[in-house]
Amino acid sequence: MASNFISLFFTSLLVLLFHISPSTSLTCSSQTFSSNTRFTNCTDLPSLKSFLHWTFDPAKSTLSVAFLASPASPDGWVAWGINPVAPAMIGTQSFIAFKDSKGVMTVKTYNLTSYKSITESKLMYNVLDSKAELADGVMKIFATLQLPANTKTVNQVWQVGSAVTDGMPRIHKFEPDNLKSKGILDLATSGAAAGDGGKKTNATSSSASSGQSGNETGGSSRIFNTETTFFAFLLLFGVALLQL
Repeated sequence: MASNFISLFFTSLLVLLFHISPSTSLTCSSQTFSSNTRFTNCTDLPSLKSFLHWTFDPAKSTLSVAFLASPASPDGWVAWGINPVAPAMIGTQSFIAFKDSKGVMTVKTYNLTSYKSITESKLMYNVLDSKAELADGVMKIFATLQLPANTKTVNQVWQVGSAVTDGMPRIHKFEPDNLKSKGILDLATSGAAAGDGGKKTNATSSSASSGQSGNETGGSSRIFNTETTFFAFLLLFGVALLQL
């Protein structure tokens, strides 16, 4: 009887172990960038397995960001932007990154005014610099924007798509995850409101330095921490059983 129970216990333990996937354990705090670029804050965005690193300089009102996400397909695109009116797609001042006709990563700016088509254009914000990178299937958008003085929060929108035709990103899916990819970035408290409900994500400030400097912090996965604690409990319980 006892041996059957122990066998069942370790089978359940293995199931739990495989349930903890690498994508769950990956958080923004574990991510690094080339040239030792660092940001003051980071957060695991609540949809599309996306991540945002950022540094806000209130004295200069500049926002430096690094947005990371995997496109819906290898030949797809990723996007991040700010909507001056509301956390919604229409009206978003967006950066979209994808591979050009030569397979080189590029990032372009778009004022999103339609769900059906987009046109490359300048943003209402002054873009001080921008670039895009690709590594291990993850596309990265780096950008620094000049925001209006005394900005405390911004409406952020992010997205991924599966195709680019003749240099034009094609329409993305309208699955629940795609529709939830919006929220409020709180620059004053170094936190990010997830989605329209205002729920706070795990982002904290670790430095008061300006520009792309400081330590990457926050963004640890609560799900992963909970599962790890439970896994450790089960493991100790199993060891105790073996000693009976």
